[in-house]
Amino acid sequence: MHCGWELKHLLRGYEAIVKQVNQHPNKGLNEEVLRVSLQEVGLKSRPECCSIPPPQYYAQIISEMETLGWDKMVHIDMEFQTLKLKAEDSSGRQHMLTVRLKAKHPAEAPECSADLPVPLSVTWTPQSTLEQLYSQFLLVLEYLTEFWDVLDEIDEKTWILEPENPSRSDTMRRIAIGNNLSIKVEVDPRHPKMLPECCLLGAEHAVTPLRNKLNANMHLWNPDSSVLHNLRDVLEIEFPSPATHEKSGFSVECGICYSYRLESAIPDQVCNDPRCGQPFHQACLYEWLRALPTCRQSFSVIFGECPYCSKVTRLHLNTYSQYISAPDCCTQQSLS
Repeated sequence: MHCGWELKHLLRGYEAIVKQVNQHPNKGLNEEVLRVSLQEVGLKSRPECCSIPPPQYYAQIISEMETLGWDKMVHIDMEFQTLKLKAEDSSGRQHMLTVRLKAKHPAEAPECSADLPVPLSVTWTPQSTLEQLYSQFLLVLEYLTEFWDVLDEIDEKTWILEPENPSRSDTMRRIAIGNNLSIKVEVDPRHPKMLPECCLLGAEHAVTPLRNKLNANMHLWNPDSSVLHNLRDVLEIEFPSPATHEKSGFSVECGICYSYRLESAIPDQVCNDPRCGQPFHQACLYEWLRALPTCRQSFSVIFGECPYCSKVTRLHLNTYSQYISAPDCCTQQSLS
């Protein structure tokens, strides 16, 4: 046979069938039998092709997209099984909905995913359509609009230390207050205007006054005001903003590894001596203290000397889990 190597490889072992079909006196039957035979050969060599949906499946998808609107589609794969649809909430934010259809669509419910702070739960029946699915997604976006408004205001008017590149599913923000002093807030997507979980991070001498103000003033929290405005009133501070401060003033390198970001961690351990105040990564400080001949450990607390001021210090190994729901506040007591 004279053909390309791909076809020759595909037909390896089937040469007799092709020759037999080619010699059949009925030319029309030859072509039909050869077509069916080659389809069987292809399916045997590619088992995944057996799950190819029938033509009605593709007609159904095209019909549903005509109703929904092709302008909402960002991407569709070659198999017409994975669709990416764009949507916009009432505040003008862009969102993406990924829909993975099943071969028996619409009899089987599709898999849906989006960048949301809550699980995406949709209702689906064999009579459901992509337009109905899209409408449910818009309702979820509208439900979360206030939550995103809260975080967008924080992102716009303060310096965010973590996460570095927040996504729409992130509910935590670590906000810079001063040099080596910050607060982590965990906003509830279902009640975004309520007092969030708060965790003050920094040296004890700097954290204690803020902790006392938070405990004393939390009754002043007004759900009708923005979270950022309430935090200012309760803590009695003004957060450094991009309009008045440079972020480099808060991005202090670790005093041990001399880098700011260690994988996904940033320096969050601070020497409590006011004359020192050097920040460290928890991992770096742990390795440093463990290597000291004078190192002591009592349960989850390690005692040793600060790499900078040589004062006796201690490191709590469980500081990352010190989140306490409102109305209580937690304080990271890394070194004292």
